[in-house]
Amino acid sequence: MLYANRLFRAILRHMKKIDGRALSAKIREDIKELIKNTNISPKLAVLLVGGDPASHLYVSLKEKAAAEVGIQTTEKKLPASVTTEELISIIEPWNNDPEINGILVQLPLPQGIDEDAVIAAMDPKKDADGFHPENIKALLEGRGHIIPPVHEGILRLIGATDTVINGAHAVIIANSEIFSKPLNYLLQKAGATVKVFMPQEIDRETLAHADIIVIAIGQADFLKRGMISPGACVIDVGTNKIPENRIVGDVDEKTLEEVTGWLSPVPGGVGPMTIAALLKNVVNLALKF
Repeated sequence: MLYANRLFRAILRHMKKIDGRALSAKIREDIKELIKNTNISPKLAVLLVGGDPASHLYVSLKEKAAAEVGIQTTEKKLPASVTTEELISIIEPWNNDPEINGILVQLPLPQGIDEDAVIAAMDPKKDADGFHPENIKALLEGRGHIIPPVHEGILRLIGATDTVINGAHAVIIANSEIFSKPLNYLLQKAGATVKVFMPQEIDRETLAHADIIVIAIGQADFLKRGMISPGACVIDVGTNKIPENRIVGDVDEKTLEEVTGWLSPVPGGVGPMTIAALLKNVVNLALKF
């Protein structure tokens, strides 16, 4: 019955793109009002390491959005040659600064840096991205107070469609457990049956019958027509730079135009939602701690 319903909906509408920009604008407006009404002065400290253009772009977008809603930012930019110990020595004073409510370490960090050690050096009560081991553990145990922004963004994008998570079959395609484990938990908590695959281990039959597909593998145009069922809700977390300086996701959008029920586009889908959820986390941390 679920499959028949999806097929019927797909015939009626073909693909619809989920407007992450419009959704994120509403969230940011709500954050701005909350800051104004609670008379707080949230502050976010940002650590940016190396010269990766995408990371520099993301940080600039986050800082611009923060300024628009009334969140102050302070930033440390460091070369890729910096050591793990040097990064930790920057984070520690931020942990002890009462004016700083949130800390963001822009990922990925350059090779040679112990990413896990840097993330673990943050005070969990100031972890704006929600990736500190204590925060991930708390989330998976059902007692977390912060959801990683990318995961909240994904859930909100799904929620903006007519897709019902409760009772749905969901597939996560990812090459990182840091990404897949929290999302797996959150989707199961919402009532979905979830299967997680590395890109090289995908079960095509399971994928072809999924109601919800979330893909985050960093491979341009990986997911194509014929791999998914009509009416599925596809959330594309991939960001890939291709010739002509274009950014595309992990989904081959042009092959899905007559198939997919819902698709979060790249750009304009998960990206703006992640930024909005990050700002929400900073405000929540300021209010809670």
